[in-house]
Amino acid sequence: MNLTNWKHEVQDYFFITLGLFFYALGWTAFLLPYEISSGGLTGVSALVFYATGLEIQNTYLVLNAILLLIAIKILGIKFCIKTIYAVITLTFFLWALQRIFLSASGEGVTQLPRFLGEGQDFMAVIIGASLCGMGLAQAFLHQGSTGGTDIIAAMVNKYKNISLGRMLLYLDLVIICASYPIFHDWRRLVFSFVEMFVCNMVLDYVMNYVQQSIQFFIITKHPKDISDAIIREMDRSATLIPGTGCYTGQPVSVLMVVTKKNQSVALFRLVKAIDPTAFISQTKATGVYGEGFAKLK
Repeated sequence: MNLTNWKHEVQDYFFITLGLFFYALGWTAFLLPYEISSGGLTGVSALVFYATGLEIQNTYLVLNAILLLIAIKILGIKFCIKTIYAVITLTFFLWALQRIFLSASGEGVTQLPRFLGEGQDFMAVIIGASLCGMGLAQAFLHQGSTGGTDIIAAMVNKYKNISLGRMLLYLDLVIICASYPIFHDWRRLVFSFVEMFVCNMVLDYVMNYVQQSIQFFIITKHPKDISDAIIREMDRSATLIPGTGCYTGQPVSVLMVVTKKNQSVALFRLVKAIDPTAFISQTKATGVYGEGFAKLK
């Protein structure tokens, strides 16, 4: 691997770890203390915790180990290596944060503290679900996963044009409904559904925002210099389109470039440095498929 690839790998693991921390924080600080259920294997593990007292990270680790054995052949070793890392890291965060919050509550305390106070179940759901959705998005955006039903959703997404959030929604519906026999409380079931919808909405919003693509048309006198710089400095390509200026009647060169949204500022700076007189048109691309973007499925 060259230096650039190593930087990308380090960046991926950093953001996966950050996402896992937010996910674990959402569970241990807001969902578990208020006995809110959710979908995914984390939700299944939470139900086991509510019913038996078995700590959430233990069930989570065992169930994920089984699913990962199946996923290696389908998703590839690279995805699964990051997922294995994510499962182990999330298990640690869930364990560590529970210990930190319990020790901060005082000696002998066995229940996680309710930081928002009593009767604040709804606010706990909103904050916890938002943290979980943001954490999941960070993991998915960097080819990672929190394991569990995320692995199933990623396997389906590999072959079908179904958003990860929507796929997780279907799986979570079944798991959440299974919480009613434990609590026999419709209010708690409603809170669980709210958590599921908020989490998946945040997941889809973050992923769609970051992955949004921008299409540029650049009319320039230096198409070769700009296209070379785009390839060299942005790891993107461009298409040269010959044209004619209707006012001048002179031939002009038009470059069509598609980039990720977070690369648009870099492109503007690059063009300005080479040809300050260039004319640039920028539009949102609602769907981009092919090399360097989403795969056709």
